[in-house]
Amino acid sequence: MNNKTNTPSAPVSQDAINAAVWAACDTFRGTVDPSIYKDFVLTTLFLKFVSDVWLDHYDTYKKQYGDQSELITEMLKSERFVLPASANFYALHNQRHTPGNGERIDKALHAIEEANISKLRDVFQDISFNSNKLGDEQQKNDILRHLLEDFAKPELDLSPSRVGQLDVIGNAYEFLIKNFASTSGKKAGEFYTPPEVSALMARLMAPQEGDEICDPTCGSGSLLMKCGRLIRENTGSRKYALYGQEAIGSTWALAKMNMFLHGEDNHRIEWGDTIRNPKLLEGDVPGYDFFAAVRGEKKKPSPATAPKLQLLKHFDIVVANPPFSLEKWGFEGADADRFSRFRRGVPPRTKGDYAFILHMIETMKPGTGRMAVVVPHGVLFRGAAEGRIRQKLIEENLLDIVIGLPEKLFYGTGIPAAVLVFRKNKADDKVLFIDASRDFEAGKNQNMLREADLQRILATAFTRQAVDKYAYLATPAEIAENDFNLNIPRYVDTFEEEAEIDLMAVRREREQLKAELASLEAQMAVYLKELGYE
Repeated sequence: MNNKTNTPSAPVSQDAINAAVWAACDTFRGTVDPSIYKDFVLTTLFLKFVSDVWLDHYDTYKKQYGDQSELITEMLKSERFVLPASANFYALHNQRHTPGNGERIDKALHAIEEANISKLRDVFQDISFNSNKLGDEQQKNDILRHLLEDFAKPELDLSPSRVGQLDVIGNAYEFLIKNFASTSGKKAGEFYTPPEVSALMARLMAPQEGDEICDPTCGSGSLLMKCGRLIRENTGSRKYALYGQEAIGSTWALAKMNMFLHGEDNHRIEWGDTIRNPKLLEGDVPGYDFFAAVRGEKKKPSPATAPKLQLLKHFDIVVANPPFSLEKWGFEGADADRFSRFRRGVPPRTKGDYAFILHMIETMKPGTGRMAVVVPHGVLFRGAAEGRIRQKLIEENLLDIVIGLPEKLFYGTGIPAAVLVFRKNKADDKVLFIDASRDFEAGKNQNMLREADLQRILATAFTRQAVDKYAYLATPAEIAENDFNLNIPRYVDTFEEEAEIDLMAVRREREQLKAELASLEAQMAVYLKELGYE
């Protein structure tokens, strides 16, 4: 067993982890594109984390049982994951000066996958440290040696006692997306979701024990895990299930690693395009033969002969921050969607916002279903097809809350966003509008929601009462009068009346200033005359 040395005891901070991640990125800069090297960095972070957790458990058993290596090996087999000795980060680090770093790291990752196949199947299929993307053999070996050294620093000991509840992979992923928003992140359509926005959405949903929770554009899985963490904190229970789908393969792999690291074993994360190819399906439900219907046959087929249909799985909670106004979202196949997600209307060809919203609506459970989604403000007021879809959602009494957020919250886009909350079983037929756009802490490049700002939004959402210049509870008739336009200023009046100006006082002040100016000019004339100037 390869052991760590000089392990510090102080807790590690996310800032320290991010600094190490950024330093590791320096190893690649100038030779590898950021869109590629972030995956190498984050996968190495995963390898380091599982190695430190494994060795921490090994040391605990060693203190209990002494040097009985065979007994300790047997004890470790009962852990929730297995780390083969050859796949230990420190074994790789010890051989870093020997040629073949890329091949050894790939073998280590595949060994970890094989040892934990039910949890990590196919996770490392899209990444190869032995790839020629890292240059020729010598350059590749040097880069990977530096990478191993970056993560071997004592201050980056990721033992459970130091890491605590940190979402190491998720936070580091978001840190990189934030810093690469102008390059790889933005090109990939990956927009960094500020942690406080994720926290707001999770708390708005009030997840309960037994809930099934889904994020159809789950990224690294952080929003899903925030919902799970709320259930554990409030009830102490792990009786919940997390579901997600992610279109980008490397990001899907990160989500799987993230779930693995946090012990979220009751999850199902699928890789694929949610709109074109939704994979969170359930059942083989007896259906009707479409072609028989075309032939005019009205007789219902028997269960034995009826074709089997797979349906979209339904969830208690659906949350997402989909890519804003995605241009190529799958318009071409929407009319013939086999799940009838677009029966209220097909979104515009070049704006996919309502495609994601309609998908999420269809996946809410009939009784307990509720959802929160981040959208650009155009979703609230754009007309044509989007206006018709919006009208139907309101007339069906599905829209519950519209929350306007401050600008400059999201990396990758400076525009302000909104959070829409939908529910299947609403308490009334009204829509609550909250204008939270003015409550934030201003930063140099990015604004931030404070805990007090979150608490104000949550308190207003749960009490569901109008608040002067902040929130308004609109009736269906009022929304209809506005042609189903949901632009927040139409409902929340934030106009501040200016104080009345006393014109007579202004005139007196002006006359006083004129007199003072005349006195100064007379005094200046005296000085100039004394100096010999006429």
